[in-house]
Amino acid sequence: MANKGGLTKILAIVGTVLVWFPILAPIPLTAILFIQEGMFRFDYLMPAELFLIAMAGGALLLWASMRARSQLGLIRWGIALAAVMIVGGQAIASLTGLASGEIEPTGWPWALVTASLASYCLALVAVGVGGVLLIGDLFTSPQPPAESL
Repeated sequence: MANKGGLTKILAIVGTVLVWFPILAPIPLTAILFIQEGMFRFDYLMPAELFLIAMAGGALLLWASMRARSQLGLIRWGIALAAVMIVGGQAIASLTGLASGEIEPTGWPWALVTASLASYCLALVAVGVGGVLLIGDLFTSPQPPAESL
């Protein structure tokens, strides 16, 4: 039986906010900087820098989805893919010398690290969408079965 109680709803809401925060935070910060200094600087690395916040939100969403028995597959696979992509990108950056500045950010190593970061962001978006769908499932009341003719 699915648990749609108050704790599950709180876990889902807080988890969804924490997952979306690293993805959405660069947008208002870029706008503020543009208004204050007239310079456009978008920090595309911020989602990776806020990895722990996103994973904390993912853990809360995973817990809520297990309690509610809803959106478990999307959230589980999204968290796993996000973790693999961020760790894999860091490993590639370290092994190739990009992380230390030993080599210039060009060529196939740079492309792999950038693709890994983009995949991580897409996986976070998938988890965030799973969280929004989970919240929708938690706050909708079940429809009574239609009468058959």
